[in-house]
Amino acid sequence: MKTGIKGIRRVSAAVVTAGAVLTAGAFAAPAQAATLPTPTITAAGGFVMNNSTGKSLFTKAADTRRSTGSTTKIMTARVVLGQSNLNLDSKVTIQKAYSDYIVDNNWASSAHLIVGDKVSVRQLLYGLMLPSGCDAAYALADKFGSGSTRAARVKSFIGKMNSTAKSLGLTNTHFDSFDGIGHGANYSTPRDLTKLASNAMKYSTFRTVVKTKSTKQKVTTKSGGYRYMEWTNTNPLLGTYAGTIGVKTGSGPEAKFCLAFAATRNGKTVIGTVLASSSVPNRTADAKKLLDYAFKK
Repeated sequence: MKTGIKGIRRVSAAVVTAGAVLTAGAFAAPAQAATLPTPTITAAGGFVMNNSTGKSLFTKAADTRRSTGSTTKIMTARVVLGQSNLNLDSKVTIQKAYSDYIVDNNWASSAHLIVGDKVSVRQLLYGLMLPSGCDAAYALADKFGSGSTRAARVKSFIGKMNSTAKSLGLTNTHFDSFDGIGHGANYSTPRDLTKLASNAMKYSTFRTVVKTKSTKQKVTTKSGGYRYMEWTNTNPLLGTYAGTIGVKTGSGPEAKFCLAFAATRNGKTVIGTVLASSSVPNRTADAKKLLDYAFKK
């Protein structure tokens, strides 16, 4: 059978074309991975970082100063835990001034401490961080401040909060209260609060307290008997978001709804803060969105 010149050319062309396709396929650039969409949050400010490396994973007005509400109590606990020769089992007698403070401040959340009860420092930390007790914060400030009067001791304690902030490099943070019920100069940023929470989490007592969903504590009464104080954590992520290990809620007329949060999955810990969210449900939803995003980064 004869094969004409034209036929040979057709066959050759087909081979060349096929080879070109194979060659192009072999060296074609791989498909790009889909870009992870940045989440949208209702909070006015937010920040998330890898807790091990400090790498920033999400920012939204991360360095804008805002009122912090009860997330301030992270610093209250941090100052207490940073005391030298701290005895967590030392007892504090609950004063009437602490309960009066709750009555006098409409936004003050309470651990419902009873006047005359003797409560350990460790128990006060639970009362501070779980139900966000402003009375517990007052008791700790009175205990760990210096001075001959309660007012002087409280002022001293707030001074320690500010000096600790400075030592941690929190340049956009200032406290004028021990609990977040500020007087015009109580502020921080999502980035600073996240760094503060990360530092506080280095203390084993802090980690134990903030991951506790609820607790029942036996305290000594004024008459020498005992009673049980039961506290539930205000952090809605505990029990609803797998891997959550803390940290603290906050709210107030100026602060709106805030949350410092942390979670660990597959050996990776992410930690962050949202400030000035629009509601409790939105605050929780914001945190979950940011955690999901951070774990995929």
